Amino acid sequence: QVQLVESGGGLVQAGGSLRLSCVASGRTTSTYSMGWFRQAPGKERELIATINWNADTTTYADSVKGRFTISRNNAKNTVNLQMNSLKPADTAVYYCARHSVSYRFATTAANFGSWGQGTQVTVSS
Repeated sequence: QVQLVESGGGLVQAGGSLRLSCVASGRTTSTYSMGWFRQAPGKERELIATINWNADTTTYADSVKGRFTISRNNAKNTVNLQMNSLKPADTAVYYCARHSVSYRFATTAANFGSWGQGTQVTVSS
């Protein structure tokens, strides 16, 4: 069983930046695709960025493309999300997740079976 712990959330003004980190323990994530999701109050969970096991493929939701960057360090079992030019609409709880099957890439939430507890990001106007 893998445990995922997110950190780096907080309160930031519009236009600012935050860097989220997700540290995995218990089981490796180096052979799994990873993703960052977010969920705002009253809204469904949204997949915003994914990265495959060797970091040569990434995808982004249109809402964050050009502003957010996902990266990973397999030696440290970490996945990061650099968020720039933040907007109030980015306010949400952010979660990292691991794909359920190794060496598979997906862009749908149903394929991710392990989740962290989330970190709150609040962007003020």
